[in-house]
Amino acid sequence: MSDSVPETEIPAEAVEALQAYDPAAPAPLNVPRTPTGNAEVDDGLERLADADHLATDGHLEVYEDVHRGLRDALTALDARPGPPAPPPSHRQAPSPAYHQSRS
Repeated sequence: MSDSVPETEIPAEAVEALQAYDPAAPAPLNVPRTPTGNAEVDDGLERLADADHLATDGHLEVYEDVHRGLRDALTALDARPGPPAPPPSHRQAPSPAYHQSRS
């Protein structure tokens, strides 16, 4: 009885696949992107899809671009004028100076 393990031949296709495998190569994440209804936010979500086609070292540029766009969209919300102030619902009492001038 022999303790040696018989050598088996690896198919050429498997060898090629192993040699071609690059863990840093672009690979789509296939993350679903649900539209929000806000055009600026939706554009940012679509921009994230660009990272699917880039090597890992290219993701940072995409993420920073999307972050900048989202930050700008939030800042724009603060800059928009709000609704007009409602009229006072009660009558204000005249100031004390009003009473003194009438005496």
